[in-house]
Amino acid sequence: MRTAKPHKLWLIYWGKNMIDFVYPEGYQLFAGVDEVGRGPLVGAVVTAAVILDPNKPIAGLADSKKLSEKKRLALAAEIKEKALAWAMGRAEPAEIDELNILHASMLAMERAVKALEIQPHFVLVDGNRIPPNLGLPAQAVVKGDSLVAEISAASILAKVARDQEMEALDKKYPEYAFAQHKGYPTKLHLEKLAELGPLPEYRRSFSPVKNALGIEE
Repeated sequence: MRTAKPHKLWLIYWGKNMIDFVYPEGYQLFAGVDEVGRGPLVGAVVTAAVILDPNKPIAGLADSKKLSEKKRLALAAEIKEKALAWAMGRAEPAEIDELNILHASMLAMERAVKALEIQPHFVLVDGNRIPPNLGLPAQAVVKGDSLVAEISAASILAKVARDQEMEALDKKYPEYAFAQHKGYPTKLHLEKLAELGPLPEYRRSFSPVKNALGIEE
């Protein structure tokens, strides 16, 4: 079954900010997939995959980084309620250290797509690379979280999930201030890392963590 012309779907359902992207023709179910957490020094890289329902529009979808926390939380709840399917994926620090962050991110995106209860016909991936083992037709979309509603929805779910993990880590180790920097290598975080040393949740292949451990590059 062929879809209606995709740019018209954008106009009707997702608003004027996302009308430039044209979906590949000949497919019905599109999943968007995105990751959050490639840059932090600690914790998993978290991914989400989402198949939206064009009959249940969600207003305000955008790149998760451009939304307030309050807006992200509200949209995440709405996405989970209205999407045809959504699923999460992840790659843990040990996998990141073993594979490197790029390959671990690809693996985490594959896991999210494969966890969908409904398998899509086509996958739209944020960025410039397609995970090699998706097993489905796919297209990489640079800045897709600002152009493609499915990817925007995935970015919101992944961002909310990872931020919540950092808040939980902050409660466990309040002296590291994870709720403030979310694991990213800010000045505050680097100061805390130098003062307190790495926890088991840190990515030991990342340079600031190696430095804190006294491991030479």
